[in-house]
Amino acid sequence: MSRHIQVTFDAHDPRALSSFWRDALGYVHPGPPGVDLPEGADPLAAWDDFLTRAGVPPEQRNTRSAIEDPDGHGPRLFFQQVPEDKTAKNRVHLDVRAAPGLQGDERMAALEAECDRLVALGAKRVSRHEPVPPMGAGHIVMTDPEGNEFCLD
Repeated sequence: MSRHIQVTFDAHDPRALSSFWRDALGYVHPGPPGVDLPEGADPLAAWDDFLTRAGVPPEQRNTRSAIEDPDGHGPRLFFQQVPEDKTAKNRVHLDVRAAPGLQGDERMAALEAECDRLVALGAKRVSRHEPVPPMGAGHIVMTDPEGNEFCLD
């Protein structure tokens, strides 16, 4: 029997980092428990209201955040606030499938277009790795706004 997973990120600013990954992956912020959000409502504003009503002090309202795949296929991503800085290379990273089924120049052009979009959202480009057939299709290494490595693949 397979297991569902949640990927957890340590972050200085969980809300901002979850918003970056929401936009990068096409995910959504879920609403607070027991809150039925009307169409078009801002889930982050709903969380602010929920936490205020729950008596959570303002300095504790950005200690965690989460995003989910609206289609229910991908893992939930959870962001937790930590005080320490990231100091080394990730031992695990995400591969964002930005060019499924494409090869060669067409694949690399699609990866470059996605790279440009993510840089505009706050990511940084690290390096481009050209295709090396038959085993390497080419990819772009990037970091998110808090320095976590990921690949466009």
